[in-house]
Amino acid sequence: MILADKIIVLRKKCGWSQEELAEKMGVTRQSVSKWEGAQSIPDLEKILLMGKLFGVSMDYLLKDEIEIEETVSVEEADNNVRRVSMEEANEFLQIKEKTAGPIAKAVGLCIISPILLILFSTASDTGVWSLSEDVASVFGLAGLFLLIAVAVAIFVSCGIKSEPYEFLENEIFETEYGVNGMVKERRKNFRDTYTKRLVIGISLCVLSVVPLFVFSVNESEFFEVIGLSLLLLLVAIGVSFIVEVCIKWEAMEKLLQEGEYDKNKKANKKKENDSIVAGAISSVYWMLVTAGYLAYSFITFDWARSWIVWPVAGILYAAIMAVVYAFVKVKKGNE
Repeated sequence: MILADKIIVLRKKCGWSQEELAEKMGVTRQSVSKWEGAQSIPDLEKILLMGKLFGVSMDYLLKDEIEIEETVSVEEADNNVRRVSMEEANEFLQIKEKTAGPIAKAVGLCIISPILLILFSTASDTGVWSLSEDVASVFGLAGLFLLIAVAVAIFVSCGIKSEPYEFLENEIFETEYGVNGMVKERRKNFRDTYTKRLVIGISLCVLSVVPLFVFSVNESEFFEVIGLSLLLLLVAIGVSFIVEVCIKWEAMEKLLQEGEYDKNKKANKKKENDSIVAGAISSVYWMLVTAGYLAYSFITFDWARSWIVWPVAGILYAAIMAVVYAFVKVKKGNE
């Protein structure tokens, strides 16, 4: 039996049409039709992929004299691989569509949360508002914790909605017929929006320093704080734009298993362990920063200045994580 006949037999045994096999192979239906008609021969890479899909050996596919393949059948091989239906794919994208906006706004709330504290404290110190230092601190802290509480509630709520589909991020899965085509079409239609909002978000973050320079001309501490508040507001808006479109884009990449969610990367257990270590370092770092911020602020009651911990911590975090990932790369290169 020649290769062309074996492809036909194996495809029909799996219950796949030529279109379905073509989608799994990443080729056109015409290519599969030519293979089965012995008009062309797939390259070695495609034959390897075909062997994995059908659960047969290279010898069986390439040697005409081998008629019966005594290996794991496709049905048995697919038992351990989760399949994502069109309905599940649509539901996942709808969830991400609905939660992307709230999550982006929650991130923005975290960024602007210190504004009231900074304004009230500075207004009290400079005498702009007739508020005692204690009252200003109470109002400022109340606003800060309220905004963070709302943001955390949004994060938890959206996380619960997305929880059933967490496997898309770490597990290798197969999609049913038509899913890849649908997702690719949606990504194509979303690409322009993704690019525009990404550019807007980055531009707002870059331009956020302008109010700080403008209001510092007055040489008034309160006006400088207003400039700083506008800076945080612009950064919050810009980051919100970026976070929202990135969540939607990553949702489509997860279904297509591309980019950071490529099958090869998922299969690399060592990289997964490195991600876990990086995540642990990140969690410990921010818990320590938060504890240090609260301890210093409550001991000194210098809330008007202790907020500087956050931008400094953000810069240090980027530096620490860069060192961590550089160490991981060097370690992998030595293995």
